[in-house]
Amino acid sequence: MVMASDGTANGARVLEAAKALRAELAAFEPGLLRGVDCAHVADELSVTEKACAAARLVAGARAVEDGAHKEAGFADPVAWMARQGGTTSSQARQALQLARSLDAHPETKDALLSGAVSVLQAQEITKAQSELEGSEHDLLELARQGDLTRVRDEVRERRLNGTPVDDLHRRQVAARRFRHWRDGLGMICFEGALPPETGIPFVNRIERRAARLHRDAKRRGVDERFEANAADALVELSIPDGSFPKGATDLVIVCDLYAWRRGHAHESEPCHLIGGGPIPVGLAKELAEDAFVKVVLHDGKDVQRVLHPGRKLTAHLRTALDVGPVPAFSGRECIDCTRRYGLEYDHDDPVANQGPTSYANMKSRCHSCHAEKTERDRRAGLLGGRTARRAKLPGRTRVPGRAKLPGQTRVPGRAGGVRSTKTAKATKGAGPTASRDCEVDPP
Repeated sequence: MVMASDGTANGARVLEAAKALRAELAAFEPGLLRGVDCAHVADELSVTEKACAAARLVAGARAVEDGAHKEAGFADPVAWMARQGGTTSSQARQALQLARSLDAHPETKDALLSGAVSVLQAQEITKAQSELEGSEHDLLELARQGDLTRVRDEVRERRLNGTPVDDLHRRQVAARRFRHWRDGLGMICFEGALPPETGIPFVNRIERRAARLHRDAKRRGVDERFEANAADALVELSIPDGSFPKGATDLVIVCDLYAWRRGHAHESEPCHLIGGGPIPVGLAKELAEDAFVKVVLHDGKDVQRVLHPGRKLTAHLRTALDVGPVPAFSGRECIDCTRRYGLEYDHDDPVANQGPTSYANMKSRCHSCHAEKTERDRRAGLLGGRTARRAKLPGRTRVPGRAKLPGQTRVPGRAGGVRSTKTAKATKGAGPTASRDCEVDPP
């Protein structure tokens, strides 16, 4: 009972001291002190901060052991610890594991509670002691004199030297990983690990290329961070020729048709990367160069129609053309002279004039008629000139009040054609092969 009484009194004193310290810190004004005095304050507070973190950790672990976190409304002790420390669940879980292991490492526990080492340093030391027995004392001395990086470097070297090489390599290969996520700014972040035989050349190539980019930027008078140049180098080395594998969807852009034509988006007009957040319309146009484009028509609630205006014929579209017109399905014949041999597929509205590869725009012509029609298109200016140089939305989708969308059929319920005036979106996706699953436009 005396021990319990002493423990209760000590806990009360800690609470009072914590409240008094917070009050003093709230009133602290470093501008009133000399620099050397501020340095002394910073040194002492760093020790106090580490000691407070350690005390909070062991107190939290004891509360979890007794189930007190449930009284605070948390079924998961890790979630409660994360809330207490303002950390992630992963960090809270590691801290809880450290607290539970401290009794097996009394020297580390004493150093932690006295503020000599930090929680992160203690985690590295206890893990190393579990794998490399007898290393605790030396690592604690190193932690007292250095930072977390020195401790981690020493632990790594001891682990590498103390593990049989075959077993080490097996563990390295098994530990390879890559994960990615989006941060608060919408940036694509990633983290990973590679075994040395692939990781070292990978990193060396990035650093060499980044150094060249950094030197080039300095010559141009541009002051950039080296890590920004390293990010550019990573992209360049990942896609050396700037191309993407055919059939793979590497980037998907959604842009409202009116925003595309206007050059900027208004409210409720989407222009964004799927999985990446909003982007300027100008960037969408730049990224959409030589892209495979899909057009989606909707009425604000439901998708009414989907067009994939790529140049290449899909298997679905080729089959629909080969069976001939509905309802006779008598096979292909030249639309101009009715020949049934030497037929070629022809875009009625030429590709150079943004004509889509759709059922309504594809015609069968013999070689002679095809050549004559091509010459007519050339004389009409459909194979070049001002029309071909327009800011290009592949497929040249159109809306009411303008000429008909290539391959457009009327939407039931509206006499004018497309049901909604603000309906088209251009999406950059895969290469032409990605359209194989699209439906053929009705004749």
